[in-house]
Amino acid sequence: MRRIPLSGYYYPNKLARIYILAIEEVMGKNGLNAILNLAGLSHLIDNYPPDNFDKQFDFADFSSLNWALEEMYGPRGGRGLELRAGRAAFALGLPGFGPLAGVGDLAFRVLPLSAKLKAGLPALAKIFTQFSDQVSKVEDKGEYYTYTMQPCPVCWGRTADRPICFAGMGVIEEGLHWVSGGRKFRVDQIECVAAGGQICTYAIYKEPIG
Repeated sequence: MRRIPLSGYYYPNKLARIYILAIEEVMGKNGLNAILNLAGLSHLIDNYPPDNFDKQFDFADFSSLNWALEEMYGPRGGRGLELRAGRAAFALGLPGFGPLAGVGDLAFRVLPLSAKLKAGLPALAKIFTQFSDQVSKVEDKGEYYTYTMQPCPVCWGRTADRPICFAGMGVIEEGLHWVSGGRKFRVDQIECVAAGGQICTYAIYKEPIG
């Protein structure tokens, strides 16, 4: 049963596949199958999207996966699982995308931390803008960078009383960890369409934690 109407916006199959594999890594095969059933995506059980860049995975289906995680495990449990799946998704395959290719090489690794963030965040945003219908932008706001997603696949078609785009936050957190050579940064979602905002926006603070 489809809970969220189709959006007409798409992720490439490869990105959707990475996220589904990340959920499987975090929850195990049976856990993933239960989520796919609840999300109305039982046709994907043992039949993951192909490993290609065809834009065929609707944002509504991506959002349904995240809805199902919260529905099954509650807001707190769902949030933790989405963050972990987002981090795992980055680790599983996103560094292999073109725009991040130069971010892992030796010349980049010797840059100061501020320069790594300045180059690495737009490179991460460019992956989603280039390969999907999610346009991502990074802006320098002084104390922090803003990272926006429009339209947002994480919360598409949902309503909430608080920001809920935890999968995106997990991807950004792990991306920062990778770009910075193992540092942690504070990431807050400061605006969410599901909670009545105009655009889904994260604040990424420049000073690492600890």
